[in-house]
Amino acid sequence: MLYFIGLGLGDAADITVKGLRAVKLCSRVYLEAYTSVLTVGKEALEQFYGKQLILADRDMVEQGADQILKDADKEDVAFLVVGDPFGATTHSDLVLRAVHAGIPYKIIHNASIMNAVGCCGLQLYNFGETVSLCFWTETWKPESFYDKICKNRRAGLHTLCLLDIKVKEQSVENMMRGRKVFEPPRFMTVSQAADQLMQIIQRRRREEPDTPLDVTEETVCVGVARLGADDQQIVTATLGQLGSCDLGEPLHSLLLTGCLHPLEVDMLRVNDKTNALQSLKTVDSSTFTS
Repeated sequence: MLYFIGLGLGDAADITVKGLRAVKLCSRVYLEAYTSVLTVGKEALEQFYGKQLILADRDMVEQGADQILKDADKEDVAFLVVGDPFGATTHSDLVLRAVHAGIPYKIIHNASIMNAVGCCGLQLYNFGETVSLCFWTETWKPESFYDKICKNRRAGLHTLCLLDIKVKEQSVENMMRGRKVFEPPRFMTVSQAADQLMQIIQRRRREEPDTPLDVTEETVCVGVARLGADDQQIVTATLGQLGSCDLGEPLHSLLLTGCLHPLEVDMLRVNDKTNALQSLKTVDSSTFTS
């Protein structure tokens, strides 16, 4: 059996009882190590699970899947994913490879950022399309995520923004030279994401001064960090305020509000240290339901 096991969002203890039982059955246990991270390292997981873990980076999962699938029809193999196996990312390709190879598989779900963000007070069924924000470079500054956020806002829907993670990445020069030299890990912060959005807003305001903007510096947002951990952070603020907000260590996510229900407003106020909701009533009252 090939097991796809979600690890949850916090530390080693967030694995489900069902998931832990499956891990203990397996002769090989792979830890997917490029789409997300826990607040603890590989060694802490090994100690808690009582199993040695094999780190599975992007190259192994995408190019060396046969190594993971090897003999999985004769013995139990686990593939561990932070959050839920099919939450913020998908490993459908590995499932399809297993099916084509005649290998039975089982999925053991867990909490992911996709549903854990409900703790901030925004109701999950009021969310639109989830977007991803990537690190900009000097020559590559995509803006498509902004248009998707605006589309959600026009429909009255909230947006979850998943922020970029760079783990085991190569520079363009090292990639071109075929050198296996990797850059230090980087994790986008809420303030960096807010800054990119504000740069887009400012540019579009300059270039299209007569076009109303669906997202502005006054849009009420929520910044979250390390959800599921003991030191998780949740901050309600305007987009402009989040540009200078430090939520500490990764991982971070950013939420932009759409049309707010009064109950959502009351919940957001719990983490509103900047009176962002009060200012919104005067500058963007259309965001609120009657």
